Amino acid sequence: MKKQITLVSSMFVVMLAGLSGRAVAQSDTQTDNHQIIVDVPVVALLDLESATSKTLNATFTKPANDEAGEKIVAPVANNSIWLNYTSIQAGTTTKKVNVKASAVVAGVDIHLVAAAAAGGAGSKGTPTAGFNLTTTDQTLISDIGSAYTASGPTSGHQLTYTFLAADANYANLRSGQTTVTVTYTLADN
Repeated sequence: MKKQITLVSSMFVVMLAGLSGRAVAQSDTQTDNHQIIVDVPVVALLDLESATSKTLNATFTKPANDEAGEKIVAPVANNSIWLNYTSIQAGTTTKKVNVKASAVVAGVDIHLVAAAAAGGAGSKGTPTAGFNLTTTDQTLISDIGSAYTASGPTSGHQLTYTFLAADANYANLRSGQTTVTVTYTLADN
């Protein structure tokens, strides 16, 4: 009887081993898969770059040879500042760059123009024709999608500032120095 119990026990162990092997084998197939979750953040970054300084000095000068009856001489245009941005959209809404000045200078027009973007990739924005700075936001670049301009001076949109004491505003000119802060904002359209 002891031999039969041992034989039955041995067969039971062999059967369990066979069943456990089948249970694992039954879940395997010729194909399998897993998931990858890709997470891209919304991004809105803006920076002004210059090879020298972001502070511009716009100095009007007396007429040449101190000649009475002549108009003051405007400073040369300045195009040393570049606008860089990185933008990732959260849908179909595009972004824009708004610009405003902290103050206007009596009798002086500060005109701003942005060139087309140099460098980078994606749906970079479209510059407007330019405008004279005011204390309210004006759109300088529109229709920015998911894009980047690359970073640093010589990348992005080159900005050109020109300064004019127009005859129509000449009576408003006053001597002295005024500091104007120009603020750029990357915002949704």
